[in-house]
Amino acid sequence: MLVGTLISTGVISIGAMHFFKKMNIGSLDIGDYLAIGAIFSATDSVCTLQVLNQDETPLLYSLVFGEGVVNDATSVVFFNAIQSFDLSHINSSVAMQFFGNFLNLFVSSTILGVLAGLLSAYIIKKLYFGRHSTDREVALMILMAYLSYMLAELFYLSAILTVFFCGIVMSHYTWHNVTESSRVTTRHAFATLSFVAEIFIFLYVGMDALDIEKWKFVSHSPRTSVGVSAILLGLVLVGRAAFVFPLSFLSNLTKKSSYEKIDIKQQVTIWWAGLMRGAVSMALAYNQFTISGHTQLRGSAIMITSTITVVLFSTVVFGLMTKPLVRILLPSPKHNSNMSSEPSSPKYLTVPLLNGQDLEDNKGSSNFSHPTSLRMLLSTPSHTVHHYWRKFDDAFMRPVFGGRGFVPYVPGSPADESLLQWQQ
Repeated sequence: MLVGTLISTGVISIGAMHFFKKMNIGSLDIGDYLAIGAIFSATDSVCTLQVLNQDETPLLYSLVFGEGVVNDATSVVFFNAIQSFDLSHINSSVAMQFFGNFLNLFVSSTILGVLAGLLSAYIIKKLYFGRHSTDREVALMILMAYLSYMLAELFYLSAILTVFFCGIVMSHYTWHNVTESSRVTTRHAFATLSFVAEIFIFLYVGMDALDIEKWKFVSHSPRTSVGVSAILLGLVLVGRAAFVFPLSFLSNLTKKSSYEKIDIKQQVTIWWAGLMRGAVSMALAYNQFTISGHTQLRGSAIMITSTITVVLFSTVVFGLMTKPLVRILLPSPKHNSNMSSEPSSPKYLTVPLLNGQDLEDNKGSSNFSHPTSLRMLLSTPSHTVHHYWRKFDDAFMRPVFGGRGFVPYVPGSPADESLLQWQQ
């Protein structure tokens, strides 16, 4: 994911530098071209994730989801590293310092997020303020997540990367340390906040696209503006292909089982999933090409309007084409044709969360079936990094920080007892 984003950034930056210098769109330096690469490497995979079925294609769904979330964080970190360096006189020493600063920012933000998540898990498991109080448990989880953001801003790190890894750790440990009612509440609370934030973002993009002031700067040369937008769209297509297909090929060389390999149809789906651009691209473009909130240079105005054009075009056109394309490349089985395409959790993964009576009912149910592909993906022994991490996690991390099956049973918390019995 990290290497792919850097490859895409390099391809887009080099392409923009090659074409834009010939078009005479304005005064852009090397830092601006690198920023353009970072801006248009930030993907928005929401459309594709809504179409993919997690039960039918678990590996593909995981790849698209993982690449989407890590990609945005990597783009922001790379963008912040660009802004912190004077790249007007670049040489080998400056380049090494730049990549060193990027790695330091990436690693430091990741470590801070992990520590904040582990701290929240330890506090709720050991100190456990407000036991059995849903309001206090949910409030504590939200405040600890916000603490990771504030600490990242305080130490001039990447807040989006810190919050991202804090969320991963909290979902793995902290979320299992609270009562069942708190789990349901946090799931719906964060889903609601995410939905509202996404709506506001699209409203802002739509209203900002109608702001006349920035369009006045490009009204005298509409061909240039259209040409820049078309070039950026082309570079986005090429930048995605430059790392999706080669890295998928290298990944397939390390896989022995056929169901673990990424076939060409899945590679095309992954490539298409990253063509949409969204709020992160808009935010980075405004950060780079505006002065005091307004565009005052012709080159900056062209880049802002072109970013808006690329975001709207990719979201509307590519987004509308996603569902038909996925249906052609990955046709669903006939027995699932009438089912909703919205991804859902496999039923057998939720069975250990049920009580004994529910387990007996499910054993005798003829409608209870195991998705073959996901079952094989999770149950097949594999001596990979994930395999050894799970052994270390079960032996050392979960007994200290909690998690599924390692939370002591507390009267009044019905889920914990069944989880403990299932783990044993």
